[in-house]
Amino acid sequence: MLPELLKHGGAMMWLLLAMAAVATAVFIERVLHYHREQIHALDFLNGVRNVLKRDNVVEAISICDATPGPVPRLVKTAILNRDKGRDGIHDALEQAGLVEVPRLEERLSLVATIAQIAPILGLLGTVLGLIQVFYLVQQQGLAAPAGALAGGVWKALVCTGAGLALAAPCYAAYNYLVARVNSIVLDMEKSSTEILSVLTSPPESEARK
Repeated sequence: MLPELLKHGGAMMWLLLAMAAVATAVFIERVLHYHREQIHALDFLNGVRNVLKRDNVVEAISICDATPGPVPRLVKTAILNRDKGRDGIHDALEQAGLVEVPRLEERLSLVATIAQIAPILGLLGTVLGLIQVFYLVQQQGLAAPAGALAGGVWKALVCTGAGLALAAPCYAAYNYLVARVNSIVLDMEKSSTEILSVLTSPPESEARK
C-alpha cells in the first residue's frame, strides 16, 4: 500500500515521509531522554537531607553527581553555594534553572513545526495535483486520457491525506513531550524550594534553643 501511495503522491509525498521519520526520531529520543532525566525527587531529596544533617557535604555532592537529571544538578548547585546566604543560593538556583530548561525543551520546536506545516505541504501537493489535471484538460480537452487525469486526482487526495495523517500524531506527540517537560520543571521548582529551606534553616540543636 505504501509504495502505491508514494507513487501517486509524487515528490511531496516523499517530503512528508521524510518529515515523519524526523518527527518519529525526535519523539523517541526525547522520551528516552526524559525517562533518564526524571527521577523520584522526594526520595532523592530525603537522602541528601539526611546526609547534610550529618554535615557530610562531600557525600551529598557525590550523591548529586551519581544521579542523572536536572534536579540533582540544581541541588548540587545549591550545596556548592551554601555559604552565600539565602539570596545567593536562590540566585544560583535561578541561573542553573535557566540553563536546564532549554535543555529539556531542545528539539520540541521541530516536532511542533512539522505538525504545523504538514497540512500546508499536503495542501500544496493537492494544488499541484489539480494543476496537473487542469493542464491536461487545457492541452488535450476531452481527449485527455482518463489515466493521466486520475493521476492528478490521486496526487491531490494522497497529499492531503498524508499531510493530515502526519499532523495529527505530531500534535499529540508535541503535547505529550511538553507535559513531560512541565512535570520535570515542577520537580525542579519543588526541589529548589526544598533544598533552599534545608540549607538555610538553622541546625536542630539551635532550633531547640
